[in-house]
Amino acid sequence: MIQKIVECVPNISEGRNPSVVAACVEAVASAEGVKVLHFTSDYDHNRSVITFAGSPDGVVKAAVRLCKKASELIDLTKHTGEHPRMGAVDVCPFIAVKNVSEEEIIELAKKAGKRMYEEAGVPVYLYEKAASAPHRQNLADVRRGQFEGLPEKTKLPGWQPDFGTGYHETAGITIVGAREFLIAFNIELETDDVEIAKNIAKTIRFSSGGYPCVKALGLMLHETNTAQVSINFTDYKTTSLYTVVDKVREEAEKYGTTVKCTELIGLSPMKALIDCAEHYLKIKDFDYNNQVFENHFL
Repeated sequence: MIQKIVECVPNISEGRNPSVVAACVEAVASAEGVKVLHFTSDYDHNRSVITFAGSPDGVVKAAVRLCKKASELIDLTKHTGEHPRMGAVDVCPFIAVKNVSEEEIIELAKKAGKRMYEEAGVPVYLYEKAASAPHRQNLADVRRGQFEGLPEKTKLPGWQPDFGTGYHETAGITIVGAREFLIAFNIELETDDVEIAKNIAKTIRFSSGGYPCVKALGLMLHETNTAQVSINFTDYKTTSLYTVVDKVREEAEKYGTTVKCTELIGLSPMKALIDCAEHYLKIKDFDYNNQVFENHFL
C-alpha cells in the first residue's frame, strides 16, 4: 500500500497562555495517524504555530479537533497581538509531502473546512489553491479587516464564508487552504523604530514591488522593544532566504541600524538552509546531493 503523507501548519491566536497552547497541541496529538513535529509561541504576536503531519484522514481529523478546542478556549473579543488574525485557528494550510496530488490536497482542505463548520460551528474561508474565487487566493486579502471587521465583511458581495454563514462570535472565521511549503522567517533589527521595519518590509515584499514569493510586515516586539521584519517565503527556490537577509541588512544600514538576529518559525526544508551555507561559505563546485551526509541516508 502506498503511504500518503500530508503536512498541516495551523496558526492559532494564542501565544501567551501556555496551558491553552498545550491543550490545542494535545487536541492535534490525540488524532490517530498524526505526529506533532513542532510548535512554537510568540508573546508579542500572541500567536502559536503547530506543525504536524500524517495520513490524509488523520490530518483532517486533527485539524478539526484543533478547531473545536481552540474555539472553546480562545476568545478573540479579548485578544490583542501584533500579528493580524481573523480566527481562533487563524489559518490552517494543508501541504502535500509524499504521494499526494495537488487535487487531493485541495479536496482535503475543503473536507476539513466543511467539518470545522459542522462540528465546531466555526465558518471557513478557503484560500490559496483551494480558493473558490480569484479574489480569495491571497491570504492577506482574505484576512483584511481582521476579526473586528467580520460583521461588515461577511455582508459584502463575494465575502460570505465558503462554509457556514456570518462568523463565530468569539472564534471568528478560520481560513483553510492548500499551498506549497512555506518558510516563516523573522528578522529583528537593532532599533525600536517600527517605521524602519515597516519601510524595509515594503521594500522586500512582492506586492509592493519587491521579491517574488515574499510577503512581509513590519512589527513591534514590545517585550524586547525591538522592531521586526516578519517574512513568509512562499517559494524559497524562487527567492532565497539569503537574498532577503542580505537586502534587509543593506536597507537597515541606510537607516543607521543593522540586523540583530533572525528567527525560523516552525520547520524548513534542509535545502533552503544548505543554500544559505553555500552562498555565505562560497563553496566551490558544491554538490548538494552527494556532499551532504544526510542525503545518502534519507
